[in-house]
Amino acid sequence: MKIAHVLRLAQSRLPESDSPRADVEILLVHVLNKTRSYLLTWPEKVLSADEMAKFEALLARRVAGEPIAYLIGSRGFYGLDLAVSSAVLIPRPETELLVEAALARLPAGACALADLGTGSGAIALALAHERRDAQVVAVDVSPQALAVARANAQASGLNVDFRLGSWCNGLAGDEFDMIVSNPPYIRADDVHLKQGDVRFEPALALASGADGLDAIRAIISCAPSHLKTGGWLLLEHGYDQANEVTNLMRAAGFGAVESLLDLQGHARVTLGRRSVE
Repeated sequence: MKIAHVLRLAQSRLPESDSPRADVEILLVHVLNKTRSYLLTWPEKVLSADEMAKFEALLARRVAGEPIAYLIGSRGFYGLDLAVSSAVLIPRPETELLVEAALARLPAGACALADLGTGSGAIALALAHERRDAQVVAVDVSPQALAVARANAQASGLNVDFRLGSWCNGLAGDEFDMIVSNPPYIRADDVHLKQGDVRFEPALALASGADGLDAIRAIISCAPSHLKTGGWLLLEHGYDQANEVTNLMRAAGFGAVESLLDLQGHARVTLGRRSVE
């Protein structure tokens, strides 16, 4: 079957996808180990039986709802190509706002920062890549997630200290100039947990209690003990949680608390500074 014909038929099998054409192109490019421009340049190329079989297997999984990132085993984030698996949350574009906010507030020169709930290592590795003079610690409670993150660090040639632990428990007695986190923040009864890509992502990285704020409360509570005076805490959260997170930070004694808007105009990141004593 020719490439053009395969793409046309495959699209029709993904009526629930927001981007059926892009989905099938990405899967076919992965199977052929070519670029997307190759598909446009050679629409009359006939796929081999082996190529068709591999494509059909991936397409069937996509039809069942499995995320594209898990099917091809990677996702781009802040200029890095990261391996992902069902053990980790798929990095999302809105999380790049957290990275940008962190880079804007890290002190010049040598500094130390920690990423709590690192998952694939996306945030920690992006920061380590942009700030080669920073000492970066990344913590996760999942050994499987840490294995993915370590592999990403090795593939990227970046030096990050990965530690097993729950939130600040992985920080021992260390202090940092900054702590960042994209923790689970979805309400446990949210209907979206049973829809779309998130059905296949680890529940541990998504939901956090009745109001979605259990992990955020834990981090805000423990972070001051691991921040240097004047150090920053930056948290990603749900589009409608900025007020609650702001109040929690202020109640914990953080100053200069503010929320930052993502590209859709939602307050997505809230940050605060450990008060100068």
